[in-house]
Amino acid sequence: MSHPPHSPVGPSGTPVAGPVASPVTGTDGCCAELARVGASRRRVLQGALGLGGAMAVTQLFGESVMQTSYAGTPGGNVLVVLSLRGGIDGLGVVVPHGDAGYYKVRPTTAVPKDQLVCADAMFGLHPKMAPLKPFWTSGELAAIQAVGLPAPNRSHFSAIEEIEDAAPGSEARSGWVNRMIGMGPSSATGGVLDAVQLGLNYPTTALSGDRSVMATNDLSRLALPGLDTSVPERRYGSLAAAWSGATGPLARSAADAVTVSKTAGSTIAGVAAGSTPYPTVWNADPFAAPLKSAARLIRADVGTDVIAIDAGSWDFHTGYGTTGWGSMQSGIDGLAQSLAAFLTDLGPLRSRVTVVTISEFGRRVQENGSQGFDHGWGNMMLVAGAGVRGGRYFGRWPGLGAAELAEGDLKVTTDYRQVLGEVLAKRFPDRSLPTVFPGVTPATLGFMA
Repeated sequence: MSHPPHSPVGPSGTPVAGPVASPVTGTDGCCAELARVGASRRRVLQGALGLGGAMAVTQLFGESVMQTSYAGTPGGNVLVVLSLRGGIDGLGVVVPHGDAGYYKVRPTTAVPKDQLVCADAMFGLHPKMAPLKPFWTSGELAAIQAVGLPAPNRSHFSAIEEIEDAAPGSEARSGWVNRMIGMGPSSATGGVLDAVQLGLNYPTTALSGDRSVMATNDLSRLALPGLDTSVPERRYGSLAAAWSGATGPLARSAADAVTVSKTAGSTIAGVAAGSTPYPTVWNADPFAAPLKSAARLIRADVGTDVIAIDAGSWDFHTGYGTTGWGSMQSGIDGLAQSLAAFLTDLGPLRSRVTVVTISEFGRRVQENGSQGFDHGWGNMMLVAGAGVRGGRYFGRWPGLGAAELAEGDLKVTTDYRQVLGEVLAKRFPDRSLPTVFPGVTPATLGFMA
C-alpha cells in the first residue's frame, strides 16, 4: 500500500522502498526513454505495505471510517479504461480503406479491403477484430478515428503523462480518473475502491492524486493470507495492535489494507467465476487476465466507478507484419478475443459497463524501412457496452494525402478528452467535466446515447 505524493514510511519513520515499475517497451526495445518510467511520478506511488499483491492509496486513517466507505454506490455505472500502451497503430485497427492514400504509403502492411470486417464505404476493422463483430452488429461497439492530443507529442514518457493528467499546464499531481472519482457518491469519505487498477500493483498517472484508489494484480489475494477462519478477529486484532500509534502514509495504508480485507476482500472472494471461457493463448493473456478480474469485480458490486487496465505493448517499429503474421495481427487477435469474452461474461451487466480504449499516440502513416511504423500523432479509440450507439464510425476524417498530413502523421480532428467527456456526460452526469478536463470545450460526436 502507498500514499501519494509522499514517500512511504514504516512505523519507526524509516523510508520504505517500493518496487520499480516494469517499463512498457516495444518488440525491438528501441525506446530507451521508457526504461526511465520508474523515475516518473508513478514511482512515488509504488512503495509501502502490500496486501496479497494489492496496494491502496489513501489519505484516510481509521477503520471506523473505512468500513463504511471502502467503495462508492453499488449498482452504479462502471467505466473500464483499457490503455493500449506503446502507441497502437490506429490505422491498422480502424482501416481507412476508402482513402486511396492508405494503400499508396503501406505497400507491404496494408490490410486488404476484402479481408476487413464491419466495413462501410470508408472504414473497416482489421480481420482479427472478428470476435467483436457480434457487438458491432448489435450496436454495442463503435470506433472514433483521428483522435489524440491537441498537439503532437511523440515521446512515450511525456505523452503518457500528458494523456493521463489531461490537464495541460497544471503542475498538480492529479490524473483525470482521480479527479473524476473525487466528485462521486463517496467523495466526502474517499472510497478506496472507487477506482481500481487491475493487472498492475501500482496505480498509473491517471489514478494518481488526492483521492483513494486501489491497485492489484490479483483480486483473489485481497483477503489477508493466513487467517484463522474460525477466529479471524485474532489476526485483525494483532495487526491493529502492531500499528497502534503509528502515523504516516504507510500506517494509513495499513489501516486501509485491513479494512479492505475484512470488507470488499471477503465479498469479492465469495463471487463465483463466470461461465464464459477466456482465451488462454499467449497473445491474449495480457488482456484476458485483467479483464476476467474486472468482470469479477463488477459482479461483486462493491461500488467501483472506474477500472483501469494497461494491456499490451504496441510499439512496433519493426516486425509489424501483415494480416497473416507479425506483432500487430497477434496483438489485435489477443485483444479482440479477450474483450469479446469480457463483454459476453458480463451478460446483463453490460447495461452498466462502458469500455473505452486509449493510447498515447498513433503511428506514422507511411511504413518505415524495417516494415514497421515510427511514432505518430492521430489515432483511433474504441467504445463498447452501455450507452454506446455502435455499429458506426465517428470522427471527422482529415485525409491521407500529402497536403493533408501533419509532418507525415494523421492529423487529430477530435481531442481525446472530448471522447472521454462524452462518455462521462452520459454515464456519469453528476461529474463536472470542466473539473475533470479543465480547459476543454465539450463536443458531442454522437457515439453515446
